[in-house]
This record gives sequence, C-alpha cells and structure tokens, in this order.
Amino acid sequence: MTAPTKPPHSHSADAGSDGPLGQPLHSSVIDWFDENARDLPWRRPEAGPWGVMVSEFMLQQTPVNRVLPVYEQWLTRWPRPADLAKDAPGEAVRAWGRLGYPRRALRLHGAAVAIAERHGGDVPTDHAQLLALPGIGEYTAAAVASFAYGQRHPVLDTNVRRVFARAVTGVQYPPNATTAAERKLARALLPDDEATAARWAAASMELGALVCTAKNESCHRCPIAAQCAWQLAGKPEHEGPPRRGQTYAGTDRQVRGKLLAVLRDAHGPVPQAALDRVWHEPVQRARALDGLVSDGLVEPLQGGMYRLPLS
Repeated sequence: MTAPTKPPHSHSADAGSDGPLGQPLHSSVIDWFDENARDLPWRRPEAGPWGVMVSEFMLQQTPVNRVLPVYEQWLTRWPRPADLAKDAPGEAVRAWGRLGYPRRALRLHGAAVAIAERHGGDVPTDHAQLLALPGIGEYTAAAVASFAYGQRHPVLDTNVRRVFARAVTGVQYPPNATTAAERKLARALLPDDEATAARWAAASMELGALVCTAKNESCHRCPIAAQCAWQLAGKPEHEGPPRRGQTYAGTDRQVRGKLLAVLRDAHGPVPQAALDRVWHEPVQRARALDGLVSDGLVEPLQGGMYRLPLS
C-alpha cells in the first residue's frame, strides 16, 4: 500500500508566510475583503477596543444577525468597561437576552471589572495583559489585539480554520478542536507586516463566513479557488470524526434558557413555583436550576426565592 500523496498545493506549516502559497493568498483574500466586507458596527473606528471586545464575546457560537441588536443596546447602555463594571453582574445577564451561552455575559462583566481595576478603564493593548483578563482565552485575546489594535497575531476562529483546512491542507473540515498543527500553520501564514497581518485575520474570517461556508460553499465566488488544495483535489468528502451537530430542543440548555427568561423578565426575586411552571419534568428542571446556581448565573435566596446575581 503506497503512502497517500499530499493534495495539490498542500502547504507545510514550516514554510514562511512569504513562501509560494502565503503571498498570493494574502493579496487575493485581502483584495476580496476590501470589496466585499460587511459594514458591521464593531468594524467602524468609533467602536473602539471595547466595542471590538464586546462583539467578540457575543459572536462566539452566535450568528451576526442575532448579535447586532443586542450589541447596539449594550454599547448604548455601557459605552465603556467601567460603566459595565459599576452594574451588578445580573444586569449583564439580563441584557444578554436570548443570545445563548449566558456565562459569556458573566465573563464579559468580570473582564470589565478587571479592566476598570487594573488598567484605568481602558482595554489593554498588550496581548499578555488581554490574556490575563478573566474570561478571555487565546482566541479572544488575539482577536482584540488584532482587530482593535492592528497587531500581528494568528486569529483562529471556526471560519478561519475551515478556510485554512480547505485552501491549504486540502480537507473539507478542520478537526473538532483546534490542534497544535493548525496553530503552527496559522503562524506560518501570517504576513510579516503588522497592518497586513491584522487585515489578513479579518479577511480570512470574512471569507469563511460568507463564501467558504460549512455547507453550500460558494467556490465560484472564492478569490483563491484556483489555488485551493481541496478544490484542486476534487473536493474529497470529510473522512475524520463525524461533525458535531448542535441540538437544543429538550436539552438542559433549553431548560436553562427558559428558567433564565423568567428571572430576566422579573424586577425582583422569583419564587420557586414560577420557575416550576416553565418545564414539566422536575428532575431535569432541578438539574438545570442547580447548574445555573453553580455557574453563578442565578442566586438562591431564603424562602425558595431566586434572582439574577448582584455580586
């Protein structure tokens, strides 16, 4: 049995960004981005670093059309980190609405408090200081440093990983979790110039969001289709582990959402009976409520009352 050959134009992660593939990719994708980028509020100069950070928290696992109205309301109410830091964390959970994964609201509130306390209310420019903020991981630190401050960092979200998997590695989908090999490749593909690297990060992300989508990709509109390793290999079907599907109906996530909706709509503490009415199955309901309490999203009070957290 012969060893499998690399797909056409497959790229070694050891190659520098100015290698045979890097430079054509940069110019083609950035030129496409200049013509096709969506006008999103967090991309405008007036958004500032705080607007960029808020958008990055909200856009994790949530589509742009759902984020836009909540983002606008959030920045109107809390235009600076210190404004959010002064409010109770429960108010952040309330304002998060139905964006899903509400622990992100608590993490964003925690980051705002740390920014107010450690950095004089300004989102830090240094990548290491961003990474040290509570609730901020490698992706968010890199994204804020790149998009807000024009720095040179590999920014690997799902869209970028899919573009790299197809265009460079020649496979339909990236692994389920980000690998060291993907990080190495992303670093190798970074343009040397800081401003170009920041533009490349945004452009490759937009390409994955609008053209190189997970399903029904629009290869005929892709600026790098002629160089894409997956396309040149005949677009072979995914051979890795099955793609994880997102289910919601009947899950604990759905129950948690229903319980939180009651608390968000209330102006004060809520009795247990009001929570009991939103889900028929008592064991799952209790498990969901316990999870919300342990995650710090709900605060239990005496007498079987519950509220959004005040501290």
